[in-house]
Amino acid sequence: MSTPNTDTHPTFIQQACLKVSEFSHLYNKLERDISLSGRSLSTLKNYSRHMAQIALYYNQLPTELDEDQVRDYLWMLQKKTHKPSKSSFKHAVYGLRLLYRFTGSDDRAIRLPSIPREHKLPVVLSKSEVKALLKAPRLLKHRVLLALIYSAGLRMQEVCRLEISDIDFDRMQIHIRQSKGRKDRYVPLSSLMKRGLLSYLSACKPHHYLFNGKEYGSPLSREGVQWMMRDSVSKAGIQKKGVCVHTLRHSYATHLLEDGLDIVSIKELLGHSFLETTLVYLHIAGLGRKAPFSPLDTLYTKEA
Repeated sequence: MSTPNTDTHPTFIQQACLKVSEFSHLYNKLERDISLSGRSLSTLKNYSRHMAQIALYYNQLPTELDEDQVRDYLWMLQKKTHKPSKSSFKHAVYGLRLLYRFTGSDDRAIRLPSIPREHKLPVVLSKSEVKALLKAPRLLKHRVLLALIYSAGLRMQEVCRLEISDIDFDRMQIHIRQSKGRKDRYVPLSSLMKRGLLSYLSACKPHHYLFNGKEYGSPLSREGVQWMMRDSVSKAGIQKKGVCVHTLRHSYATHLLEDGLDIVSIKELLGHSFLETTLVYLHIAGLGRKAPFSPLDTLYTKEA
């Protein structure tokens, strides 16, 4: 039986394991069932955190709450986040739905509120903005890390878990292991990226993981990558709203499409299960079609 590691600042999960009767048993069952269902560790952490917050709010297991208590809690989250699709509300609903299904309460899962899907296009950087971003960090490690995410279209957890042995300098490939959906894939290693990585490995000498965290040999944390990105965006003077680490992956896909790579190949490089997920980049990329314009601009031309 596993329980989350303790540290100086206990997480919601750790607090719930200590304060709410039987929560640690529920957490272990959730860990088992999420693993057996093929979902990732990040799914466990995300959903368990929200289940722990509910348990701490009522000092009771989420499975023991009646329907009114659950709805009152979700209503409180909805009022705090303004939109039903915002992260806390959404993940609390998803976490409860998964928990109810794993504990044989499918009827309760069905009665949970539905989440309206937001149809927003991803934020994408221009090539000049990417250049400015990659020049912004002072440390070589930070420059190489951000360049690698962009050059290979990596997810944040993928770059954090990359091991030195996953970089094949001879075949010019990067091996992404057991990513989203428990899938492996290979992506090309850029020749420019190869030079940068060799310089970084020589200068920084990381151990086991390509990018070490605070402790030598440990993986870099997601928070560390997020901080590097925020700091670099600020230094580069990029004013676009919503720029985050995942923006580099969106920019990678969009720039490949604009450079002429076909959409099916981009789907495989990104590790998408469905082509529909990749098709969103067709709405963003400039593919040589005539740029959209307003008829007002042609209304007063000589021909008109």
